[in-house]
Amino acid sequence: MHQQDLIARLEAEFLAHDDGTDASHDINHARRVMRAALQIAATEGGGDEEVIIAAAYLHDWVNLPKNHPDRAHASRLSAEAARPILAALGFTSDRIEAACHVISAHSFSANIPPETLEARALQDADRLEALGAIGLARVFSIAGQLGNGLFDGEDPFAQRRPLDDRRYAIDHFEVKLLRLPETMQTAAGRAMAEERADVMRRFLRSLAQELGTVMPW
Repeated sequence: MHQQDLIARLEAEFLAHDDGTDASHDINHARRVMRAALQIAATEGGGDEEVIIAAAYLHDWVNLPKNHPDRAHASRLSAEAARPILAALGFTSDRIEAACHVISAHSFSANIPPETLEARALQDADRLEALGAIGLARVFSIAGQLGNGLFDGEDPFAQRRPLDDRRYAIDHFEVKLLRLPETMQTAAGRAMAEERADVMRRFLRSLAQELGTVMPW
């Protein structure tokens, strides 16, 4: 199947499935992950582009909230849900298995080691979404969905208290987001992640200045 035809069919599947309630995992997220994963894979030596494209659109097919008790299983559930879709698209059994591994391994919480270039590229591409300007928009959007505060007004950068990203969005930067570059699976992904982490650090320094404090991270 021609790549543009594959993308068109995946987009139709996605739009029919998406209920429009999660702006952080909408079709634009899938498109950005696809583009970044293809860029990373090309830089790292290639990979099966159709497997990457399919996995990018299907990796969040089962999308559970961050505070859901089954959140760690969402990527495996997405992989299982992807099987009949991939078969209908004409993927061979070995490519279905390859795409399902990419989908299963993409999640931070699933803790499944990515064993192929396609899986490493997509995991890195998905984690890039949590960084940079897009990551800033997403962290506050998700905090609002969960009912979390923006920051502790008395100690915004947790200099005199334990970090608690279940209560404050700003704490999530130090707990997880600024640590993401070191978790990247590829050199290309790591370089992109460092650039985006710097965007976040500049924002945090500006926030600290406005609040009359310092950003210690």
